[in-house]
Amino acid sequence: QYRHSLQRRIKMSQINDIALVAQVVVFKNTRAFDTLVKKYQSPIRRFFLHQTLGDTELSDDLAQETFIKAYTNLASFKNLSSFSSTWLYRIAYNIFYDYIRSKKETSGLETWEIDAVYQTEQRQVGEHMDIYRGLSQLKEVERTCITLFFMEDLPIEKIAVITGMPAGTIKSHLSRGKTKLTTFLKQNGYDGKR
Repeated sequence: QYRHSLQRRIKMSQINDIALVAQVVVFKNTRAFDTLVKKYQSPIRRFFLHQTLGDTELSDDLAQETFIKAYTNLASFKNLSSFSSTWLYRIAYNIFYDYIRSKKETSGLETWEIDAVYQTEQRQVGEHMDIYRGLSQLKEVERTCITLFFMEDLPIEKIAVITGMPAGTIKSHLSRGKTKLTTFLKQNGYDGKR
């Protein structure tokens, strides 16, 4: 009963998203797009926070860029996929990796990662700091897969659509990332005995 009700709510949410997208595309209804932004800005921002290891300013900038790109490309949205969990995350994923590529070209990735870890350590405290420190142990691609699978609760099939990676590759990144995180947490006093 509960599962059926949940599936129905998800389906209704997808239908509402498609209706909002149609209003934006056909009638240039910016209020409809604002509704989509309000609905999805927190998950998209959270995705970027995990990718940037807690850099709030950069995460806000990348999230804003994601919604601008989504708006300008909304006509290309095919409602074969869910607006939020595939199409929008695919845009966010591409924006993040475009940012990483541009950073590599100008200053090298290692510098960016060191800066991000330093900023995180300076700004964050408690569990958030531990999460970002743990995520900083992962390669970008592992961090992306871990974030989408465990933190955004997306199935491997949707992660494959978002990243363009085969399901087997995603499973490998998840396994390696999970092992690294487990090791990090054990080394930092999270041994599950609390």
